Amino acid sequence: MEIKAVPLKVLENSNIILGQTHFIKTIEDLYEIIKTTVPQAKFGIAFSEASGPCLIRWDGNDKELIDTAIENLKNLSCGHIFCILIKDCYPINILNAIKNCQEVCSIFCATANIVKAIVGIEGKDGGILGVIDGEGPKGVEGEEEQKKRKEFLRNIGYKR
Repeated sequence: MEIKAVPLKVLENSNIILGQTHFIKTIEDLYEIIKTTVPQAKFGIAFSEASGPCLIRWDGNDKELIDTAIENLKNLSCGHIFCILIKDCYPINILNAIKNCQEVCSIFCATANIVKAIVGIEGKDGGILGVIDGEGPKGVEGEEEQKKRKEFLRNIGYKR
């Protein structure tokens, strides 16, 4: 088996959610989850089938995000994977609803960071083994960093 790191494209001011699922219905359910949870969100979803015609199915309301989600799945070349790119919304707003979607098996990441999927390839087929999300730690938070973190959460409306 060959193992490679596949960079995923995350557009400026967007976040990516990468996960595994098992059924063609996923694309419609994920669309409904995002649209009903955060109606103003801009998003693109792509899902790669693992049997039958093995197509990349897609939906969304923003062409650039849709095209980027499709491009990411083409580069991954793995079955039963979904990629969501969102703007005007954070993963925290929709992640629990996505996890509760009947078809969703797991979430690999939800991030705005530079991210790479670690893919195992056997013949012409691939599967995601994990992800590298952002950078490793550069130190330990001190009092000043704690203060900034708490201020940030209040500034974006997540704390009072």
